[in-house]
Amino acid sequence: MQKRPNFILITTDQQRGDCIGAEGRGVKTPHIDRIGRDGVRFTKCITPHPMCQAARASILTGKLPYSHGVRDNGRDLDESVGPDGLGGVFTRAGYQTHFIGKAHLSSQQTFEPTGRPECYKSAKDFGPDWTGDYFGFSHVQMMLRPHHHTQWYAPPEALHYEYWLDQDGQGQARWDHAKDTLKPESAHFQAWRSALDQKWHSSPWIGDRAVEMIENKGDDPLMAWVSFPDPHPPFLAPRPWCDMYAGEDVTIAANSTLDLDHRPWWHRAFVEDRAKPIKQGSEHNAGGVDWGQKGDLTEQALRDITAIYFGMISAVDHQVGRILDALKAKGELDNTYIIFTSDHGEWLGDHGLLLKGPMMYDGLLRVPCLAMGPGIPAGKVVQDPINTIDILATAADLCAIAAPATHGQSVAGIVARHGLARLCAVRIRGRRVAQCGRYGSDDGPQWPLPDVHRPADGYGRIV
Repeated sequence: MQKRPNFILITTDQQRGDCIGAEGRGVKTPHIDRIGRDGVRFTKCITPHPMCQAARASILTGKLPYSHGVRDNGRDLDESVGPDGLGGVFTRAGYQTHFIGKAHLSSQQTFEPTGRPECYKSAKDFGPDWTGDYFGFSHVQMMLRPHHHTQWYAPPEALHYEYWLDQDGQGQARWDHAKDTLKPESAHFQAWRSALDQKWHSSPWIGDRAVEMIENKGDDPLMAWVSFPDPHPPFLAPRPWCDMYAGEDVTIAANSTLDLDHRPWWHRAFVEDRAKPIKQGSEHNAGGVDWGQKGDLTEQALRDITAIYFGMISAVDHQVGRILDALKAKGELDNTYIIFTSDHGEWLGDHGLLLKGPMMYDGLLRVPCLAMGPGIPAGKVVQDPINTIDILATAADLCAIAAPATHGQSVAGIVARHGLARLCAVRIRGRRVAQCGRYGSDDGPQWPLPDVHRPADGYGRIV
């Protein structure tokens, strides 16, 4: 009887599509690049939404935000979708299903308890021994506070990472130590070289649990979503990763001027509104830290931010290498499909902007996407447009299991032959964007797309 293949989805948070080594920007990601070298790299993968919670709900369900209902952060995905989501589909097919890392399928900050483990007011009802299930995944190890820009919540207001970090009662000290800088920065208050010992950082914690999961794999096939919270802000990297790149050596955004005078009126409204908590001195306010920007970026500040951002990505890449090595040591690498991608991108200085929001520039929409596994030809580069909502359909297709209809399409056929040209679009808060040009494979049919015209209010094509 033929052995059933494993499937592992590895995601990062807020990683630009041009920030892998294969894109030539100078980011060192040898292990992520290996996935593309031994398999396929998609150069035009976009997210259906530039915000974490909505984008992740789309990856899980294969549906667009208007259908699954999570149109922004702060809106919880309906728990009834679990059986038909990525985890539930594989669980029903007899797979061991795991989720490790940042889920963000439910809101963390709420006015009232929601009864969900990711809500800090409800987490205490689950405890350190709870391991699922959650949205169809039979075994989970998650984190409640994946990013260091928010306050520490001590157990029992915690999930698996926080319980681990709080061993010996030192969770608060370690959390605060992550905010200590190794040297003064010229950058943004959301970017620094952290004094935290890397062993307490979330990336090694996730890597350790992924390796342990592989080592303990039984006879049933394995399916896992391994979700790293970096390089989401704050841009915080411990040693050695924070020293890997020097600001003067990195390639920064070519168009780094905050050009609000030449953009639709709501661009300025967004930037000024999100900066209010900072102007009022509330730099440690979660809303201010999430969104604020201290005016125009200087070149040196942007160089420092970019260097730290690259270091965070290289730190994750190291853990990806450990996962690949563990699969090889277990004798499972050649029987495992692996997809690497991110939930959405990052402005990283494009048009003078940092972080994310409704201005849907390419750096925010395009994400890395690489895949390897049995039957996938090595070294192929695919320029057909795909979307992260395609992951569920593709995974089910590759592993020959049944899956419900979704808005996504399997891209397994694109790898083997030319694919069907199609329009890729993104929607957020009532606004839509479509990249202009001709979409289709190099050797297949191509459809011309009309330009998006700019009406009197200034809304239109954004490139």
